[in-house]
Amino acid sequence: MIQPAYTPIVDVARYKGKNILVVWCFGGQNRPYKCPTTLDKDFSKGYSYYIRKMSSTVKTTETEKKELYDMARVIPFDDRMNHEAQIQDLKLPLIQNYLYEIKSELLKESETMDFIDLCKSMRIVDGTPEYMKPLNVGLMFFNDEPQKFFPYSQIEVVDLRNGPEGDDMTEQIFKGLIDSMIKSALTYIKNTVIMEKILKIDGQAKAVRFFNYPYQAIEEALVNAVYHRRI
Repeated sequence: MIQPAYTPIVDVARYKGKNILVVWCFGGQNRPYKCPTTLDKDFSKGYSYYIRKMSSTVKTTETEKKELYDMARVIPFDDRMNHEAQIQDLKLPLIQNYLYEIKSELLKESETMDFIDLCKSMRIVDGTPEYMKPLNVGLMFFNDEPQKFFPYSQIEVVDLRNGPEGDDMTEQIFKGLIDSMIKSALTYIKNTVIMEKILKIDGQAKAVRFFNYPYQAIEEALVNAVYHRRI
């Protein structure tokens, strides 16, 4: 009942011994979408656009509706077709390695599935049969040298030993697949930047341990900075 017509990807996944209905609602090409104001048989009340405000779903105002149309004119960067790339730039071994790491059932199917169909099922290609192109997200994850398509797509870890005003600093640059960059940067920070200090207290058997930076907070900040980047 959504207008314009929208079809998400729906599948049943087996997880920890239970069947889970997975509904993948990717960014549509005909945004924004509206739905009936009521699920009754009588649709005379018409359709409306809805947005999330905090924890509530509410109808849009006229101003918010204009904002939706403005946002719909811009396709998110990771969902855009890359016209400079070819389907062959997506590497099957990298795709299969990723499917192995996330324990996807698609891994076994990928051994016999047509490559284009595999890419379509993962939403990393788009276009017509005559003009099929990789999406940017596919190139960031499944190309050996994504920097060819996205110059300076890298993570730079800069350690200012004496604060922002000091001259003593170290810099480490990480390049490659987007998930590999994150893992390498986090490993480097954990092994070389984060330090533990042990403080022994008189009359207390157990020492107090603390770190200069909380790893979980850095991990969350770095992952969000990379995956939620908007261009």
